[in-house]
Amino acid sequence: MSELPSCPKCESPYTYEDGELLICPECAHEWSASGDAAGATVVRDSNGTPLVDGDTVTVIKDLKVKGSSAVVKVGTKVKGIRLVDGDHDIDCKIPGIGQMGLKSEFVKKVSD
Repeated sequence: MSELPSCPKCESPYTYEDGELLICPECAHEWSASGDAAGATVVRDSNGTPLVDGDTVTVIKDLKVKGSSAVVKVGTKVKGIRLVDGDHDIDCKIPGIGQMGLKSEFVKKVSD
């Protein structure tokens, strides 16, 4: 049995393989097992589809905007997303709301 490397983000020893990716169950960090994309995370939508900069996504759940009475409604289409590191891994501009950070678990990629 081969020894899997610890998570490069949180140093957890409990990593596991999923296809060609290594995944940390503690911090949800994903990285390539082959090592050619070391440190690169794969951001996925609620259905598991990989997202890239410039994609168009739709919101799958009503989201309250912190510090405001505004709500981002289900089905809101967001164009030209930008992927960033952090808890809210999508940076975007939502029509009627403005600049905002979203979690990828609350969006679905729109097929072109």
